[in-house]
Amino acid sequence: MDVQADNLAVAERVAGWLVERLNINAGNLSLCLSGGKTPKLLYETLAKPEFSSKISWSKVHVFWGDERFVPKNDQLSNFKMVKTALLDNVSIPEGNIHAVPTELGDAELAAAAYEKELQAFYGGRVLVANKFLFDVTLLGIGSDGHTASLFPGSDVLKEKTAWVKAVKGVKPEDRITLTLPVLESSKAVAFLVTGSDKSAVMKQVLTGKSTVPAAQIRPQGHLYWFLDQAAYL
Repeated sequence: MDVQADNLAVAERVAGWLVERLNINAGNLSLCLSGGKTPKLLYETLAKPEFSSKISWSKVHVFWGDERFVPKNDQLSNFKMVKTALLDNVSIPEGNIHAVPTELGDAELAAAAYEKELQAFYGGRVLVANKFLFDVTLLGIGSDGHTASLFPGSDVLKEKTAWVKAVKGVKPEDRITLTLPVLESSKAVAFLVTGSDKSAVMKQVLTGKSTVPAAQIRPQGHLYWFLDQAAYL
């Protein structure tokens, strides 16, 4: 548990942590990104020269943990947010950016296509122990305990075989989310949590007895929590 003074301090702390994590391996690196206000501040911080210059972006492949089924230029798009905050400001090859294909006609088609892309990158259709899909996965938590687009009570939480699923009827727009086993195939999973509106759910999670979706994440590698004081109190 890493607790910082405020959301800006969390962003700078995680940016430094990411630089260290992404410099561990000599080969390609896979980074699974989250949407949300807290990650946006992180991405803006990571784009600053003091951080971005220390990352070999040509080796980094970026993916998304979930996405809204909207056009890529829509204000609700997680892809658009990350592109504007980070990707447009660093020298990352276009082929290293693996966006959810929301241009397809249906969320289920997009989920199936993204699953194939993840499997092609991984080199297999079945996740195996000690062969990680992601080097780092960034996640947030909603006040209801959801993470990615895994919502309380959703049947998707029980999914053990599919890598990517469409989520319909929970929010006004359809969504596409990675499933728990796929998010857990990570060397490091880091939750970024800021704001007093997250304090109540964090108290539940920290008991170790909570069953909210975020509390169900059990990565093959290591789990990290980065909070500000408002979320921790």
